[in-house]
Amino acid sequence: MASARKACPVTIGKSSHRDNSRSSTADTAPGPGVPADAPSIGRTLAEARRAAGLTVDEVSTATRVRVPIVHAIEEDDFSRCGGDFYARGHLRALARAVGADDDELVARYDAIHGTEPVQLAPVAALEAKRIKIGQGRPNWTAAMVVAIVAVIVLIGFNLINGKSTKTATGSASAPLPSAVSSAPAAPTASVQPPAPASTAPIAAAPADKVTVKVVGEGGSSWVSAVDGDGKSLFQNNLDDGKDQTFTDPKQIKLVIGNAAAVHLYVNGKDLGPAGKDGQVVHLTYTPGDPQAG
Repeated sequence: MASARKACPVTIGKSSHRDNSRSSTADTAPGPGVPADAPSIGRTLAEARRAAGLTVDEVSTATRVRVPIVHAIEEDDFSRCGGDFYARGHLRALARAVGADDDELVARYDAIHGTEPVQLAPVAALEAKRIKIGQGRPNWTAAMVVAIVAVIVLIGFNLINGKSTKTATGSASAPLPSAVSSAPAAPTASVQPPAPASTAPIAAAPADKVTVKVVGEGGSSWVSAVDGDGKSLFQNNLDDGKDQTFTDPKQIKLVIGNAAAVHLYVNGKDLGPAGKDGQVVHLTYTPGDPQAG
Protein backbone atom coordinates (compact mmCIF):
# COMPACT_ATOMS: atom_id res chain seq x y z
CA MET A 1 0.00 0.00 0.00
CA ALA A 2 2.78 2.44 0.84
CA SER A 3 4.62 1.87 -2.43
CA ALA A 4 1.40 2.45 -4.40
CA ARG A 5 0.79 5.80 -2.68
CA LYS A 6 4.31 7.03 -3.51
CA ALA A 7 3.93 6.19 -7.20
CA CYS A 8 0.91 8.47 -7.74
CA PRO A 9 2.57 11.88 -7.01
CA VAL A 10 5.52 10.99 -9.26
CA THR A 11 3.20 10.37 -12.24
CA ILE A 12 1.22 13.60 -11.66
CA GLY A 13 4.38 15.68 -11.33
CA LYS A 14 5.75 14.45 -14.67
CA SER A 15 2.56 15.21 -16.62
CA SER A 16 2.32 18.70 -15.10
CA HIS A 17 5.90 19.46 -16.12
CA ARG A 18 5.18 18.44 -19.70
CA ASP A 19 2.05 20.65 -19.92
CA ASN A 20 3.97 23.68 -18.65
CA SER A 21 6.71 23.16 -21.21
CA ARG A 22 4.14 23.10 -24.00
CA SER A 23 2.39 26.34 -22.91
CA SER A 24 5.68 28.23 -22.54
CA THR A 25 6.48 27.73 -26.23
CA ALA A 26 2.95 28.25 -27.62
CA ASP A 27 3.23 32.03 -28.06
CA THR A 28 6.57 31.89 -29.93
CA ALA A 29 5.66 28.92 -32.19
CA PRO A 30 5.27 29.96 -35.87
CA GLY A 31 1.90 28.21 -36.17
CA PRO A 32 0.48 25.56 -38.56
CA GLY A 33 1.50 26.00 -42.21
CA VAL A 34 4.44 28.31 -41.31
CA PRO A 35 8.08 27.14 -41.66
CA ALA A 36 9.66 26.16 -38.34
CA ASP A 37 12.51 28.64 -38.80
CA ALA A 38 10.16 31.56 -39.63
CA PRO A 39 10.31 34.54 -37.22
CA SER A 40 7.57 34.81 -34.61
CA ILE A 41 4.71 37.33 -34.84
CA GLY A 42 6.42 39.80 -32.51
CA ARG A 43 9.78 39.46 -34.21
CA THR A 44 8.14 39.97 -37.64
CA LEU A 45 6.58 43.26 -36.43
CA ALA A 46 9.85 44.44 -34.83
CA GLU A 47 11.87 43.76 -37.99
CA ALA A 48 9.27 45.50 -40.19
CA ARG A 49 9.29 48.54 -37.86
CA ARG A 50 13.08 48.82 -38.02
CA ALA A 51 13.01 48.43 -41.81
CA ALA A 52 10.51 51.32 -42.01
CA GLY A 53 12.83 53.51 -39.93
CA LEU A 54 10.28 53.99 -37.13
CA THR A 55 10.76 53.95 -33.36
CA VAL A 56 8.39 52.32 -30.88
CA ASP A 57 7.23 55.78 -29.76
CA GLU A 58 6.41 56.78 -33.35
CA VAL A 59 4.46 53.58 -33.96
CA SER A 60 2.61 54.06 -30.65
CA THR A 61 1.64 57.61 -31.66
CA ALA A 62 0.49 56.52 -35.12
CA THR A 63 -1.61 53.57 -33.88
CA ARG A 64 -2.64 54.85 -30.41
CA VAL A 65 -1.38 51.57 -28.93
CA ARG A 66 0.46 52.26 -25.67
CA VAL A 67 4.26 51.88 -25.68
CA PRO A 68 4.34 49.03 -23.07
CA ILE A 69 1.86 47.02 -25.16
CA VAL A 70 3.92 47.57 -28.34
CA HIS A 71 7.01 46.28 -26.51
CA ALA A 72 5.04 43.29 -25.16
CA ILE A 73 3.66 42.32 -28.59
CA GLU A 74 7.12 42.55 -30.18
CA GLU A 75 8.24 40.08 -27.48
CA ASP A 76 5.24 37.77 -28.32
CA ASP A 77 3.53 38.57 -25.01
CA PHE A 78 -0.18 39.11 -25.76
CA SER A 79 -1.36 38.88 -22.15
CA ARG A 80 -1.36 42.70 -21.83
CA CYS A 81 -3.74 43.18 -24.79
CA GLY A 82 -6.88 42.47 -22.75
CA GLY A 83 -8.14 39.50 -24.76
CA ASP A 84 -8.11 38.05 -28.28
CA PHE A 85 -10.39 40.76 -29.72
CA TYR A 86 -8.05 43.59 -28.68
CA ALA A 87 -4.96 41.53 -29.58
CA ARG A 88 -6.20 41.18 -33.17
CA GLY A 89 -6.98 44.90 -33.35
CA HIS A 90 -3.51 45.83 -32.06
CA LEU A 91 -1.87 43.40 -34.51
CA ARG A 92 -3.70 44.90 -37.50
CA ALA A 93 -2.91 48.50 -36.46
CA LEU A 94 0.79 47.79 -35.85
CA ALA A 95 1.18 45.74 -39.05
CA ARG A 96 -0.35 48.49 -41.21
CA ALA A 97 1.79 51.18 -39.57
CA VAL A 98 5.07 49.34 -40.31
CA GLY A 99 4.06 47.90 -43.71
CA ALA A 100 3.60 44.24 -42.67
CA ASP A 101 0.82 41.86 -43.83
CA ASP A 102 -1.89 42.28 -41.18
CA ASP A 103 -4.08 39.43 -42.50
CA GLU A 104 -1.20 36.95 -42.32
CA LEU A 105 -0.22 37.94 -38.78
CA VAL A 106 -3.81 37.73 -37.49
CA ALA A 107 -4.20 34.31 -39.14
CA ARG A 108 -1.00 33.11 -37.45
CA TYR A 109 -2.25 34.47 -34.11
CA ASP A 110 -5.56 32.61 -34.48
CA ALA A 111 -3.74 29.41 -35.47
CA ILE A 112 -1.57 29.56 -32.33
CA HIS A 113 -4.21 30.64 -29.81
CA GLY A 114 -7.08 28.61 -31.29
CA THR A 115 -9.87 31.21 -31.25
CA GLU A 116 -11.48 33.11 -34.09
CA PRO A 117 -13.92 36.06 -34.13
CA VAL A 118 -17.52 35.01 -34.79
CA GLN A 119 -20.95 36.66 -35.23
CA LEU A 120 -19.52 39.91 -36.63
CA ALA A 121 -19.96 38.94 -40.29
CA PRO A 122 -23.59 37.70 -39.90
CA VAL A 123 -24.56 40.89 -38.07
CA ALA A 124 -22.99 43.04 -40.78
CA ALA A 125 -24.77 41.00 -43.46
CA LEU A 126 -28.14 41.45 -41.73
CA GLU A 127 -27.58 45.19 -41.42
CA ALA A 128 -26.69 45.40 -45.12
CA LYS A 129 -29.86 43.51 -46.08
CA ARG A 130 -31.98 45.78 -43.89
CA ILE A 131 -30.48 48.87 -45.50
CA LYS A 132 -31.02 47.54 -49.03
CA ILE A 133 -34.63 46.55 -48.32
CA GLY A 134 -35.39 49.86 -46.64
CA GLN A 135 -33.88 51.85 -49.49
CA GLY A 136 -35.54 49.83 -52.29
CA ARG A 137 -39.17 50.48 -51.38
CA PRO A 138 -39.13 54.32 -51.55
CA ASN A 139 -37.36 54.17 -54.94
CA TRP A 140 -40.13 52.05 -56.54
CA THR A 141 -42.81 54.26 -55.05
CA ALA A 142 -41.09 57.42 -56.26
CA ALA A 143 -40.69 55.95 -59.76
CA MET A 144 -44.41 55.11 -59.95
CA VAL A 145 -45.38 58.60 -58.79
CA VAL A 146 -43.07 60.22 -61.35
CA ALA A 147 -44.46 58.02 -64.13
CA ILE A 148 -48.07 58.87 -63.25
CA VAL A 149 -47.32 62.59 -63.08
CA ALA A 150 -45.49 62.43 -66.44
CA VAL A 151 -48.50 60.75 -68.09
CA ILE A 152 -50.91 63.33 -66.66
CA VAL A 153 -48.70 66.21 -67.81
CA LEU A 154 -48.36 64.70 -71.30
CA ILE A 155 -52.14 64.25 -71.64
CA GLY A 156 -52.76 67.79 -70.41
CA PHE A 157 -50.16 69.22 -72.78
CA ASN A 158 -51.70 67.42 -75.76
CA LEU A 159 -55.18 68.68 -74.87
CA ILE A 160 -54.03 72.28 -74.49
CA ASN A 161 -51.87 72.13 -77.61
CA GLY A 162 -54.79 70.71 -79.66
CA LYS A 163 -57.10 73.57 -78.62
CA SER A 164 -54.49 76.25 -79.25
CA THR A 165 -53.75 75.05 -82.82
CA LYS A 166 -57.42 75.37 -83.76
CA THR A 167 -57.87 78.93 -82.45
CA ALA A 168 -54.44 80.49 -83.05
CA THR A 169 -53.81 82.71 -86.12
CA GLY A 170 -50.71 82.83 -88.28
CA SER A 171 -49.43 85.96 -86.53
CA ALA A 172 -49.33 84.25 -83.13
CA SER A 173 -46.33 82.15 -84.15
CA ALA A 174 -44.21 85.17 -85.19
CA PRO A 175 -42.80 86.09 -81.69
CA LEU A 176 -41.49 82.56 -81.14
CA PRO A 177 -38.25 82.88 -83.20
CA SER A 178 -37.24 86.03 -81.34
CA ALA A 179 -37.74 84.32 -77.97
CA VAL A 180 -35.79 81.27 -79.07
CA SER A 181 -32.99 83.24 -80.69
CA SER A 182 -32.47 85.40 -77.60
CA ALA A 183 -32.15 82.39 -75.26
CA PRO A 184 -28.66 81.15 -76.40
CA ALA A 185 -27.10 84.58 -75.80
CA ALA A 186 -27.22 84.23 -71.98
CA PRO A 187 -25.19 80.99 -71.60
CA THR A 188 -22.23 82.32 -73.65
CA ALA A 189 -21.58 85.07 -71.10
CA SER A 190 -21.79 82.70 -68.09
CA VAL A 191 -19.40 80.06 -69.50
CA GLN A 192 -16.37 82.35 -70.10
CA PRO A 193 -15.53 83.82 -66.60
CA PRO A 194 -14.55 80.54 -64.82
CA ALA A 195 -11.55 79.92 -67.18
CA PRO A 196 -8.88 82.11 -65.41
CA ALA A 197 -9.85 80.77 -61.93
CA SER A 198 -8.24 77.34 -62.52
CA THR A 199 -4.67 78.76 -62.41
CA ALA A 200 -5.16 80.78 -59.21
CA PRO A 201 -3.89 78.12 -56.70
CA ILE A 202 -0.62 77.60 -58.67
CA ALA A 203 0.01 81.34 -59.10
CA ALA A 204 -0.47 81.94 -55.36
CA ALA A 205 2.50 79.68 -54.37
CA PRO A 206 5.71 81.75 -53.62
CA ALA A 207 8.53 80.96 -56.05
CA ASP A 208 11.31 81.37 -53.42
CA LYS A 209 9.75 79.05 -50.82
CA VAL A 210 8.38 75.54 -50.62
CA THR A 211 4.78 75.27 -49.41
CA VAL A 212 3.35 71.88 -48.46
CA LYS A 213 -0.25 71.29 -47.41
CA VAL A 214 -1.38 67.90 -46.01
CA VAL A 215 -5.09 67.07 -45.73
CA GLY A 216 -6.55 64.04 -43.93
CA GLU A 217 -8.69 62.10 -46.39
CA GLY A 218 -10.56 58.86 -45.78
CA GLY A 219 -8.87 57.97 -42.49
CA SER A 220 -6.24 58.90 -39.90
CA SER A 221 -2.45 58.87 -40.29
CA TRP A 222 0.60 59.79 -38.24
CA VAL A 223 2.50 62.69 -39.88
CA SER A 224 5.92 64.18 -39.09
CA ALA A 225 7.12 67.43 -40.78
CA VAL A 226 10.65 68.89 -40.43
CA ASP A 227 12.00 72.11 -42.05
CA GLY A 228 15.32 72.68 -43.82
CA ASP A 229 17.15 73.39 -40.54
CA GLY A 230 15.96 70.14 -38.94
CA LYS A 231 13.34 71.81 -36.77
CA SER A 232 10.17 69.78 -36.12
CA LEU A 233 7.10 71.58 -37.46
CA PHE A 234 4.46 68.91 -36.77
CA GLN A 235 4.42 65.42 -35.22
CA ASN A 236 0.97 64.02 -34.51
CA ASN A 237 -2.02 62.19 -35.98
CA LEU A 238 -3.81 63.88 -38.90
CA ASP A 239 -7.50 62.93 -38.75
CA ASP A 240 -9.97 62.82 -41.63
CA GLY A 241 -10.92 66.35 -42.76
CA LYS A 242 -8.05 68.06 -40.86
CA ASP A 243 -5.16 69.84 -42.60
CA GLN A 244 -1.74 71.37 -41.90
CA THR A 245 0.35 73.78 -44.04
CA PHE A 246 4.17 74.08 -43.82
CA THR A 247 6.43 76.70 -45.49
CA ASP A 248 10.25 76.95 -45.57
CA PRO A 249 12.84 78.65 -47.83
CA LYS A 250 14.90 75.42 -48.17
CA GLN A 251 12.88 72.22 -47.90
CA ILE A 252 10.14 70.29 -46.07
CA LYS A 253 10.67 66.65 -45.06
CA LEU A 254 7.64 64.44 -44.38
CA VAL A 255 7.18 60.99 -42.82
CA ILE A 256 3.64 59.62 -43.29
CA GLY A 257 2.49 56.45 -41.53
CA ASN A 258 -0.62 55.73 -43.66
CA ALA A 259 0.02 57.27 -47.09
CA ALA A 260 -3.45 56.64 -48.57
CA ALA A 261 -5.10 58.75 -45.82
CA VAL A 262 -3.07 61.94 -46.61
CA HIS A 263 -3.71 64.17 -49.66
CA LEU A 264 -0.74 66.34 -50.75
CA TYR A 265 -0.65 69.87 -52.20
CA VAL A 266 2.90 71.08 -52.96
CA ASN A 267 3.69 74.59 -54.24
CA GLY A 268 0.06 75.03 -55.27
CA LYS A 269 -0.15 71.74 -57.17
CA ASP A 270 -2.47 68.85 -56.31
CA LEU A 271 -0.34 65.66 -56.07
CA GLY A 272 -3.17 63.42 -54.83
CA PRO A 273 -2.74 60.75 -52.11
CA ALA A 274 0.78 60.29 -50.73
CA GLY A 275 0.71 56.54 -51.42
CA LYS A 276 -1.13 53.28 -50.77
CA ASP A 277 -3.20 52.16 -47.78
CA GLY A 278 -0.93 51.32 -44.82
CA GLN A 279 2.24 52.41 -46.69
CA VAL A 280 4.92 54.37 -44.77
CA VAL A 281 6.54 57.03 -47.01
CA HIS A 282 9.45 59.47 -46.56
CA LEU A 283 9.16 62.59 -48.78
CA THR A 284 11.26 65.73 -49.33
CA TYR A 285 10.05 68.85 -51.20
CA THR A 286 11.96 72.01 -52.23
CA PRO A 287 11.01 75.30 -53.98
CA GLY A 288 10.01 74.99 -57.63
CA ASP A 289 8.39 71.95 -59.19
CA PRO A 290 7.52 69.35 -56.51
CA GLN A 291 9.70 66.27 -56.66
CA ALA A 292 9.82 63.50 -54.05
CA GLY A 293 13.24 63.10 -52.43
